[in-house]
Amino acid sequence: MDNRTGKRYKNDRKTKGAGRSLDELFDIFCNAKVAEGRSPRTLEMYRESYRYLCDYLDENSIEHSITAVTTELLRSYVAYLLHSKRKFDGHPHKHERNMTVGLSPVTVNTKIKSLKTMFRFLEDEGYIDRDPSAKVRKVKEPEKKIQIMSVEDIKSLLSQPNQKTYAGFRDYVIMNVLVDSFMRINEALSLRRENLDLDDGLIYLSEAITKSRRGRAVPIQQRTARLLRELLRECEEFESEYVFLTNYGGPVRDDRFRDRLKGYVKAAGLNLRVHPHLFRHTSATMFLENGGSERYLAEIMGHSDLRMVSKYTHLSTKSVKEKHEQFTPMNNIVGPLQKPRKR
Repeated sequence: MDNRTGKRYKNDRKTKGAGRSLDELFDIFCNAKVAEGRSPRTLEMYRESYRYLCDYLDENSIEHSITAVTTELLRSYVAYLLHSKRKFDGHPHKHERNMTVGLSPVTVNTKIKSLKTMFRFLEDEGYIDRDPSAKVRKVKEPEKKIQIMSVEDIKSLLSQPNQKTYAGFRDYVIMNVLVDSFMRINEALSLRRENLDLDDGLIYLSEAITKSRRGRAVPIQQRTARLLRELLRECEEFESEYVFLTNYGGPVRDDRFRDRLKGYVKAAGLNLRVHPHLFRHTSATMFLENGGSERYLAEIMGHSDLRMVSKYTHLSTKSVKEKHEQFTPMNNIVGPLQKPRKR
């Protein structure tokens, strides 16, 4: 008698991690990142990216298991985000006209990057046999010419807040700090009184509030220090450790400042999409155009790699034009008498 009769045929090996749900594996990953000291903003990005994936699984009646998440499924998920996912879907404060179909390649890459970090961690730690996202490539992002604000744009913007009101003066100080310090908006809004050394004109950013998780000292001009002193006097009645406070004494949230900034941009009549990070980008560009070195710029901005500076700095068209006029080889070919007469 054949001893194989009635026996179950075994071909596939057991998949490591199959005994745990995808939610359990995500919790393991998330707890590890909390233990590593990742910032609250980074942790929220992980949770949001995972939530997007779970919504896709639910819409397609796919179980939340590691065996269900294959390379093919993740590629289908990327296509869904690019061509079918509604932007701001379910957002309580967004208008229907803003809920367009399809996310931008930059947004999709951000979502996938978080998932790749999770799956790579689970594989490295031995929770799963293989990383299903390993062969999922980054979506090609269109190269856009990045605009920066001109000196006139910044002056016009700074003239908009009503400095006779507390909120207007606070916003004015925030914008001055962003221009002078090159800080990210969340770094600025997280400042506490203990971070300020206004006598020496320095702001100390602890590793707890920086994106790179590396502390750094940021220099500011004495004029900016005077504005901060004046704002601190205005806020004394709130008895808060934070520097930038609402009218009720709570820390200013970045989304609230963004909304107020949009109002100032509209009032100034600027035909430019101005957001808080544009201050950082503009200041870095002007720093280089004024003769500052990339090494010092990287230190001020908090980058350990000089190559990161190029992400934020793009020489303006005006600057490139001036340098071309100064160094073009046509100056060697065309004599001074043949050049256009200066009027």
